[in-house]
Amino acid sequence: MEKLTEPQRQLYEWLVNYIRTSQHSPSIRQMMQAMNLKSPAPIQSRLEYLRSKGYIDWTTGKARTIRILQAPEQGMKVLGAIAAGGLVEPFTDDFTEQLDLADLFQQPNCFALRVVGDSMIEALITEGDLVVMRSPTDREGVKNGTIVAAQIEGHGTTLKHYHLQGETVTLRPANSKYQEIYAPADQVQIQGVLVGVWRCY
Repeated sequence: MEKLTEPQRQLYEWLVNYIRTSQHSPSIRQMMQAMNLKSPAPIQSRLEYLRSKGYIDWTTGKARTIRILQAPEQGMKVLGAIAAGGLVEPFTDDFTEQLDLADLFQQPNCFALRVVGDSMIEALITEGDLVVMRSPTDREGVKNGTIVAAQIEGHGTTLKHYHLQGETVTLRPANSKYQEIYAPADQVQIQGVLVGVWRCY
């Protein structure tokens, strides 16, 4: 694809981020404000160049219909595998994967919680980790053994393995030092189902 000038690149990258976050196209005025311009003419010119170079398109005659045709790669490169036992070949620049967490973290039904305590260490979740949770559509869809954020009426919220048998919920820790928690099913609200763990060192 034809390279972009710096002003074109700035507008394009802003458009990609805006449309990904807002799920709709911005107005000309919003683009003017973002680019610190007082006239729509430079914006319209840059848009035409972006369209002619194949980066964006829109429906002629309709406002807010800009579509991104060539989104830039997001995230970081996955360069290969690393052994935690023996040895493997060293990674090279010949990568085929791209790690992009943006789609996960921007989903409206996902949220993160900071872990306090060590009751899930045998599930490789430790204090200080961020757990990414997805709000469940219904409790019936949560399988036994799933790690959930469960709120027990009158007792608070905990991160545990979920098990439902009859009318009783068992919340099982992943640390032998802790006891299982039992509660009537109608007193347990599943606030989130684990989809990922983020740890910084």
